[in-house]
Amino acid sequence: MGYKNVTFKRDSVFLVTGGAGFIGSNLCEAVLKKGYKVKCLDNLSTGKKENISSFFEDSNFTFINGDIRDLDTCMSVCEGVDYVLHQAAWGSVPRSIERPLLYEEINVKGTLNMLEAAKQKEVEKFVYASSSSVYGDDPNLPKVEGREGTLLSPYALTKKTNEEYSKLYTKLYGLETYGLRYFNVFGTRQNPNGAYAAVIPKFIKQLLNNERPTINGDGKQSRDFTYIENVIEANFKACCTSSAYAGNVYNIAYGNRVTLIDLYNYLCNYMGKLITPKFALERPGDIKHSDADITKSKIEMNYNPDWDIWRGINETIDWYKLNSDE
Repeated sequence: MGYKNVTFKRDSVFLVTGGAGFIGSNLCEAVLKKGYKVKCLDNLSTGKKENISSFFEDSNFTFINGDIRDLDTCMSVCEGVDYVLHQAAWGSVPRSIERPLLYEEINVKGTLNMLEAAKQKEVEKFVYASSSSVYGDDPNLPKVEGREGTLLSPYALTKKTNEEYSKLYTKLYGLETYGLRYFNVFGTRQNPNGAYAAVIPKFIKQLLNNERPTINGDGKQSRDFTYIENVIEANFKACCTSSAYAGNVYNIAYGNRVTLIDLYNYLCNYMGKLITPKFALERPGDIKHSDADITKSKIEMNYNPDWDIWRGINETIDWYKLNSDE
């Protein structure tokens, strides 16, 4: 794997915010497997305790049930921390359109609290989750850092705001921040339930249950789907990135797009299903195409993703087959 040989000083302490969520719990597991200490901060509003329950017996694991909207909590959990992997946020473009005030409170104010706490507690590196949604309506492909369009949702705005605050914290206060623009992450432990579930786990669960999935739009929209192992690599590599690049943002993807209908057909073939999907209206705020240029990530972060979509999809399907009752 791309991060197997990444090492840190023996007594390193990582803080993973949103650590009971999909991405966060995978990061916690990866840190523990490397033998380092990890603090997991989550208020369990979207994260699930069962995602981290297997870690509780590990003496290197500490769970803190807390909220990034509370500055005192952020200050407390940053004590003695070397690396912050800030994943805590509310996702979903459609939900952000329905609840913009909540997204401002959690994604912007919460991140600002974390930046301030990391600064005051002299954290070595602050790595945070941004999003490909910041590219907005820019029609150019592939997506290149520094060439963004008009934002299309409150969620995208919160992520762009996080990037700007992080740059300021690097410039004004010397806190080393590194922004990771995730492109449609998928993999194990991703929640397949609810109206705002991501498309891959939702499709897999519905096909396992012999239900007809719904594709919003004509199915020709494309995404640069990114397997969770690549995201773990990016977070570890960011913690090793030169201070000269602090304040920068990076595309984190595999660098290859797939249409939703091609994805759906592959899932059906791999799972042995003959189910015709339903088609519905496009969702407001959605980007039509995403395809990442990862040149900057490769050069500055030494990011070299091992997992293409199909290898990741196969692993993900097999995991959901074993965990379909969860």
